[in-house]
Amino acid sequence: MSEEIILSVRELTKTYASGSRSLTVLNAVSFDVKKGSTCAVVGPSGSGKTTLLGLCAGLDKPSSGSVSLNGVVLDDLTEDEKAEVRNRHVGFIFQSFNLMPTLTALENIMIPMELRGNRDAKARALELLETVGLADRGKHYPAQLSGGEQQRISIARAFANKPSILFADEPTGNLDGETGAAIEDLIFELNRDAGTTLVLVTHDLELANKTDRVITMKNGKLHTDKATEAAI
Repeated sequence: MSEEIILSVRELTKTYASGSRSLTVLNAVSFDVKKGSTCAVVGPSGSGKTTLLGLCAGLDKPSSGSVSLNGVVLDDLTEDEKAEVRNRHVGFIFQSFNLMPTLTALENIMIPMELRGNRDAKARALELLETVGLADRGKHYPAQLSGGEQQRISIARAFANKPSILFADEPTGNLDGETGAAIEDLIFELNRDAGTTLVLVTHDLELANKTDRVITMKNGKLHTDKATEAAI
């Protein structure tokens, strides 16, 4: 594994105005993630996990602190510039799948590639459909697919542009145990094959311990940061 740092977070703080008061949901969080590694962020509801993930991906702007993603400092970029960085370097898997309801499974996978002007978007999407075991479901719309199938499409879309880093927010949170386990296996298998860096937020400690490292958040702060047995 390369020792190169793909994600660097420094003193990251996020404060929201709440009436006349301010609410700090993330407080001076700092850590690095090595290229090709897997990392889980855990902690109780309200501990700042999802906020942290959004800031790391440039989906939100911190109140203070700095994020560097694959060598690009996000702090002073415009929204369009951050969107370009995400489209080049980042894949996303969400708890709620976030598929476009008016597009077929195949078309949903093609979206990030078409945004980059990839002329082989359809061929690559068909290949990914087969990889996630849904080669026969390409013409189906999200409403015609089960939750597990929708998440498989979401995973295929996340890997479409061969991202350097994958952010997953509760990727099995809306799935039953058996389906969730199959989705976990698929994420780790594709991640390993592609050499992608994985950062996932989860309430599931069993899933977290499948990664190389677990960061625990508490009250908006980084509470613990430990290697797991999977890293040995």
